[in-house]
Amino acid sequence: MSAKEKTRNNIEQIAKAISGGDRVALARAITLVESAKPEDQEAAQELLERLLPYTGKAIRVGISGVPGAGKSTLIDQLGVNLLGQGRKVAVMAVDPTSSRSGGSILGDKTRMSRLAAETNAFIRPSPAGDSLGGVTKTTRESIALAEAAGYDVVLVETVGVGQSETAVANMVDVFMVVAIPGAGDELQGIKRGLLELADIIAVNKAEGDNVERANRAAMEYKTALHILAAGHTNWDPQVLTISARDNRDLDVMWEKIEARHTALAKSGALSARRAEQAVAWMREIFEQRLLAAFKGGKRAARHWQELEDKVRAGKLTPAAAAIELGEIAGIKKTP
Repeated sequence: MSAKEKTRNNIEQIAKAISGGDRVALARAITLVESAKPEDQEAAQELLERLLPYTGKAIRVGISGVPGAGKSTLIDQLGVNLLGQGRKVAVMAVDPTSSRSGGSILGDKTRMSRLAAETNAFIRPSPAGDSLGGVTKTTRESIALAEAAGYDVVLVETVGVGQSETAVANMVDVFMVVAIPGAGDELQGIKRGLLELADIIAVNKAEGDNVERANRAAMEYKTALHILAAGHTNWDPQVLTISARDNRDLDVMWEKIEARHTALAKSGALSARRAEQAVAWMREIFEQRLLAAFKGGKRAARHWQELEDKVRAGKLTPAAAAIELGEIAGIKKTP
């Protein structure tokens, strides 16, 4: 048996194990798609193609929020609640990566200890690396693999919030922002661009002395969203207060998530959204491969470093350097 045949048989076995709900096989498959090795990338794409018929049946929920908003506590409790309803829950948790060391904490299984101990739950912490948008370069693949393994709810926890932390909205069905009360001007904590993408804003930590502050923060968000919604059609984001610690109103929150998902499905918008997300995924993969191929060339690699040094030293503007790189790649200057 040739090496190619062995690889094909191995992929077939992994695909069969994943479709049967094997968590170990799922974890190995995600490691495969995260690998930068060309042979692993080829095998990963073949695996995804085999599993494509088993994907697309889960409710995909993106969860973002300022650091300290209690996203992990919320996901842990929500996941336990959903397991009690007979659901299977997968969590794709993205850890921030140090810009100095390149390392990440990857401590989500510790922060979601109850959920991590459940057999019908799967938690995958992944380093963000140099990706913007609050997600990793392979989050979409991980979602697809989890769906193929039979998880009917996929929760994507993102790295913080900010103007670049919005890519997750382009790969989920429902996008939720977790906010906290009593942190000064709440509206300054979350950018307008993120608010415009939110389907639900959940003001967390509405407990004890925080209840009044949480209600006030919720009113501020409702007012802001009412102003923003004036220029949008078919957009009615929901705002509510919750306490993940006390498991208060998480059932109401989930009802709103399901209602949003059902409304999208009935109107046909869900299929259209996922189709556009698939096309965006294709473009992103192509751009990554194009850049990797360009940087892999000896001439380009040499000029790349030279131009980076010039930009760093202030001898060349970033725009001029980018144009020069484009000329090396065969892209003509615009008149």
